[in-house]
Parts: sequence; structure tokens; C-alpha cells
Amino acid sequence: MKLQMIQDSNGEDMGVFIPIKEWLAIKNLYPDIEEISKDLPKWEKDLIDRRLEEISQNPERLIKEKKSLKS
Repeated sequence: MKLQMIQDSNGEDMGVFIPIKEWLAIKNLYPDIEEISKDLPKWEKDLIDRRLEEISQNPERLIKEKKSLKS
């Protein structure tokens, strides 16, 4: 994927430009991606935090997924 970083006048990264071909590939994999705009509820954030803590304490239990974006 060929991304371009958008920077402010101080050189700080502010955003990312994704070429349309890659964006369409992402949308094919995740059809509802444009609808994901709301903040997560606190209970979901707490659940994610607990799971991340468990992973950091037991990284050997993490199963890595082999999945890539294909254009």
C-alpha cells in the first residue's frame, strides 16, 4: 500500500492519504468502514483494555492472523 503522510507546517504528521485503489480494497474487506465514526462505549473500551493487558502478560497465547490487503 502506498500511503502519503500529510504534515502540518511544523512537520508533524496530521493525516494519511490513501490512494483510491487501496481504499476500494479496504472497503471490500470492511464494507461498513465508512459507518464507523462513533466513539466506543466505555464498557467496550474497558473490555479492550483488559484484553490488551492479558495479551501483554501472556503474549505466547496470541494467535497471529495471516491476512493481507490485496488490490
